[in-house]
Amino acid sequence: MNTQTSVQLRKKQVPIWNRISPNIMVFVSLVLGLIVWTLLAAIPTVGAIISSPLTIIKTFGTELASGRLWSNIWASVLRVLGGFSLGLLLAIPVAFLMGWYRTLRGLIEPWIQFFRTIPPIALIPLVIVAQGVGEGAKISVIFVATFLVMVISIYQGVRNVDVTLVKAARVLGATDRDIFLEVVVPASFPYILVGVRLGLASAWTTLVAAELTGASKGLGNMIMEAGLYFRMDLIILGIIVIGLIGYAMDKGVLYLERKLTGWQELRKS
Repeated sequence: MNTQTSVQLRKKQVPIWNRISPNIMVFVSLVLGLIVWTLLAAIPTVGAIISSPLTIIKTFGTELASGRLWSNIWASVLRVLGGFSLGLLLAIPVAFLMGWYRTLRGLIEPWIQFFRTIPPIALIPLVIVAQGVGEGAKISVIFVATFLVMVISIYQGVRNVDVTLVKAARVLGATDRDIFLEVVVPASFPYILVGVRLGLASAWTTLVAAELTGASKGLGNMIMEAGLYFRMDLIILGIIVIGLIGYAMDKGVLYLERKLTGWQELRKS
C-alpha cells in the first residue's frame, strides 16, 4: 500500500464534520443564531421582549453617535480591570502560600471556601456602608468576586505539580527556593492563565451587581436604567456589548496562553 492510498484511507476514517474548518463552523453558528433571533423577534409576544437584530443595529448607531455608549463602555472597562487587577495581585501570592505551606493552607482555605459560596451581590449593602457609592465600592465588589475564583484555580495548580519533578530537583541538590522558583512556578503558570480567564469572566458577570452600588455611567447602569423604561433594545445592546468585550478579552488571554505555554502538550480536538 503506497503513501497516497494510506492518506486517502485515513481521510475516509475521519468524520466529515471533523474536516470542516473551525472558522467556517463559527460563521455558520453566527448565521444560524441570527436567523433564530430574527424568527423569534417576529413573533408578537416574543418580539415585545426580544428586539430584532435590525432594531439593535439602529439603537447601536444612535447610542454610538450620541457618545453615551463609549462613556458607558469606558467606565465599565476601568472598573472591571481595576477589580480584576487587584484580585490577581492578591490571588497569586495567597494561592502559592496555601499550596506550599500546609499550616497556612489550614488557616486560609476554610475562609476562602466559605466566602466563595456567597454571591457578590449579597455584599453590596456592606460595601455601600463601608465605602459609600464611589468607584471604590464598585471595584471592591468585582475584586472579591475575581479574587475568590482565581485563588482557587491557581492553588489547584500549585497542588497538582508533579511530585516526581520536585523529587528530581531535590536529588540534584536544589534548595526549597530553587524548587519553588524553577519547578513549582513554571508548572503552575498554565493554571494562572486559566485563573485569569475565569477571573475576567467573573469580573464581567459581577459588573451589573457592582454598579448597583450607585453609578451614573457604565454598561450595567445602562441596562438597569433601560429596564426602568422598558427599553428592551437598549437592554439587549448592553448585554451584547458586555459579551463581546468579555469574549475579546478571553481570546486575548488564550493567545497569550499559546505563546507562553507552547512547551505544554495540548490535546487536539
